[in-house]
Amino acid sequence: MFNVITDLYLFMRNTTKLKQILLKYDLDLSMDDDSLIRITLVDKNSGKLASFENSSYSTLISKSYSYFLKAVRDETQLRHTKSE
Repeated sequence: MFNVITDLYLFMRNTTKLKQILLKYDLDLSMDDDSLIRITLVDKNSGKLASFENSSYSTLISKSYSYFLKAVRDETQLRHTKSE
């Protein structure tokens, strides 16, 4: 059953996550013949690559966002360590 409020909330959540991801990464989206979606993140500063594959767009955005948060956390800890 279609629930407008729930579906809109989930869409906005993924859009918000995507906006945050795009602050740090360029990304490439592709899909193969079996409907497997691949997202490749390219760090805008270091050029480091990360790729994720899944048949669900929402799962890919969640994985990418988790990767983004971990990268930001690691960079923040590294900066604090250098400043001490």
